[in-house]
Amino acid sequence: MKVVVFFALALFAGGASAAWHQVWSDEFNGNHLDDNNWAYETGCSGWGNNELECYTAHRSQNVRVENGHLVIDVKVEDFEGKHFTSGRIHSKHAWTFGKFEARARLPSGHHLWPAIWMMPRDSKYGTWAASGEIDIMELRGDKPHEIMGTIHYGGSWPNNIYHGSGEKSYPQDFSQDYHTFAVEWSHTDIKWFVDGHHFHTENINKNMWSGKGHNPYTKNGQPFDQPFHWILNVAVGGNFFGPGPYVTKEQAHQWHKHTMEVDYLRVYEWK
Repeated sequence: MKVVVFFALALFAGGASAAWHQVWSDEFNGNHLDDNNWAYETGCSGWGNNELECYTAHRSQNVRVENGHLVIDVKVEDFEGKHFTSGRIHSKHAWTFGKFEARARLPSGHHLWPAIWMMPRDSKYGTWAASGEIDIMELRGDKPHEIMGTIHYGGSWPNNIYHGSGEKSYPQDFSQDYHTFAVEWSHTDIKWFVDGHHFHTENINKNMWSGKGHNPYTKNGQPFDQPFHWILNVAVGGNFFGPGPYVTKEQAHQWHKHTMEVDYLRVYEWK
């Protein structure tokens, strides 16, 4: 894999130009995931959401790199008591503030749950979701025309809250072609974009406490003032779809598309 890391400074007549400058990217050029930059998250616990899959590191190539793309592939197969396997990875690099951009083609099918999101490197303010979560893109596989962006915060579960765009409907089917999903995260707000179109903003220049339980914050903007890393995964079923019952093996064989392909990930800083 080729991982490009560079810093740039644009100059124009008489001074520096303030603009987004790329500081990191993974273009997924090569034939395997670079373990120096990525870590696998594995297990069959349901991940706090009653998910149906087992996340594996290498079984049946649930996570692979081919043709210049990262592929996360959901398999219908029995493994450690579950009927599905999938992949979930996080970056070993983390950043505070910036523009985070992913170009991806998404899966489509009953109770598939692709996500491109970010979690804090350290749990400075406490366990989930006191230390925050930024969901750049989530999609319900039954609704391949609708995406959403969300932040979670406010306190440790069950005293956490979330706010976001809700489901945003578009004419395009996000499983048919590649689209660019991004957030711009500053000291004052987080903005969501799809294909360069701004569709939602959340103000973080305020006290982010939920008002329930212990207040873990002392300043405006906390917990979104710490380094966050990428997470990429495709889940199967879970609370995202309500109380269940969730997809069966028989229904899963009718999925239209059971893979998420990521063309690239890029991180920019404002200079």
